[in-house]
Amino acid sequence: MESQDLRIFKCVAEAKSLSKAAEVLGYVQPHISQRIKNLEEELDTKLLIRTNRGVTLTNEGEALFNYAQRILLLMEEAKAEVNPNKFKKSLIIGASQTISAIKIPSLFSSFLKEQQNIEVKIKTDRKQVLQEMLSYGEIDGLFLSGPYNEAQFETVYHYAEKMVLISPLYEAREEKNQPTLLINSDVSCIYRNRLLEFSKEHHTQKANIMEFDSLEAILQGVHGGLGMSVVPASVIDSRGDMKGIHYQELSEDVHIDFVVKKGKQRSQSLKKFIHFLESL
Repeated sequence: MESQDLRIFKCVAEAKSLSKAAEVLGYVQPHISQRIKNLEEELDTKLLIRTNRGVTLTNEGEALFNYAQRILLLMEEAKAEVNPNKFKKSLIIGASQTISAIKIPSLFSSFLKEQQNIEVKIKTDRKQVLQEMLSYGEIDGLFLSGPYNEAQFETVYHYAEKMVLISPLYEAREEKNQPTLLINSDVSCIYRNRLLEFSKEHHTQKANIMEFDSLEAILQGVHGGLGMSVVPASVIDSRGDMKGIHYQELSEDVHIDFVVKKGKQRSQSLKKFIHFLESL
């Protein structure tokens, strides 16, 4: 067996689809199908069951998948151990833009002071996309808020953070009939949803809504007088350029979970990061 065959098989098993695996790996689907066929012929056993909804693993496929996870992790760790100057151990973490604004960089700053031979990458996207990436093995772990797929993922670390309602100072003094709500375009964003709840609580259902794709755009919008928003308190605490903005701390906290995929072999980098989080 070649290592690339194991990588392809592992990706197909995680994606539960030949076409999705091809998309992730940057191959055409016939190439993926042929490599899986070659692997089945070499092992003289059926590894996948193809259905209209994708593929599932046979018992033999499940056994190979478990070995493939361990073998590929050991290969990466061996390269990093033998030649750390060329091959660094990697850790890829997902988080939404809002969650990753302050807390996550601070965590990794402390973590990398202890683990200088680990290369860390942060992937930011919508919550659903990030969960799919974790499911497909494209990221090692994910910081998220709110409900998630508990059948696939498990929480290994948890923290809480304050939320702050921010608005231009003139809005704090003047009553506006139609306040503008500046929200994240991700419908699962907990800060977006808390602002919409706040609007309903204060009988401003007719509020205008402006959606943005980034936290920075929302902050600049409030700073420029466009409207109000809800953001993590740590974002405001970390900035010294937010004059002209009124702050109101909300009573409830945001609860953030760091989740990993159940049953997946954990790399040494991920194990070290989880141990670091548990020591906080």
